[in-house]
Amino acid sequence: MHVIPAIDLLNGQVVRLKKGDYNEVTVYSDHPASFVKKFRDAGFTHIHIVDLNGAREGRFVNLPVIENIIEETGVSVQFGGGIRSRRDIKTLLNVGVSRIVSSSMAVQRPDEWLAALDMYGGDTCILGLDIKDGKMAYGGWEETSDENAMDLLGSMVRVGVKTVLCTDISRDGMLTGVNSGLYNEIAQRYPQVNIIASGGVASSEDLRQLAIEGMYGVVIGRAYYEGLINLETMISYHEQ
Repeated sequence: MHVIPAIDLLNGQVVRLKKGDYNEVTVYSDHPASFVKKFRDAGFTHIHIVDLNGAREGRFVNLPVIENIIEETGVSVQFGGGIRSRRDIKTLLNVGVSRIVSSSMAVQRPDEWLAALDMYGGDTCILGLDIKDGKMAYGGWEETSDENAMDLLGSMVRVGVKTVLCTDISRDGMLTGVNSGLYNEIAQRYPQVNIIASGGVASSEDLRQLAIEGMYGVVIGRAYYEGLINLETMISYHEQ
């Protein structure tokens, strides 16, 4: 599977939140590009970046930091946080971002999201399926839709979504293990979808389990930051 190191940016720093709570912030680095170079030097060519300011405010606060990361490291970036329009997607692609992860636009501006999906394709546009109590969360995870997340996913698959980055918010940053039941439910209902698991990874056993279950990918953040999984273990599960 694809193992994807993740960094969350808040006010230009590399941080992690617990369950998406902006009041539960741990800072890991003031130098994001140098931090990403560790992943690159270990053999990773693709990383996941979230602009936490952007997710909440609906505009790109950390865009200069992301440009610097791409310029300094040369890695491929999939990005989420603050994407609200096709113009936003074009801005990101123009600075070198390769894949776009969106939840807020899919919920709040579905026509705009579908137009972007049609324009850029399912290989570029990834649905951020951020689940809180069975509902789709958006806007920095501070709001939830009325629609069941699985129903929303079904409607998105029918119009061209190929890949979902699925986060169980209750486990995000908590190091409590992955929600395999959730990912397997998606795989059974929508076998054509590539699932990138996110939230709760705490050990190499979690990686082994996800690989056995046939996940397309997994995002790893806090488990690496806290020393529970090292880069050698991460790369050993990574499909080049």
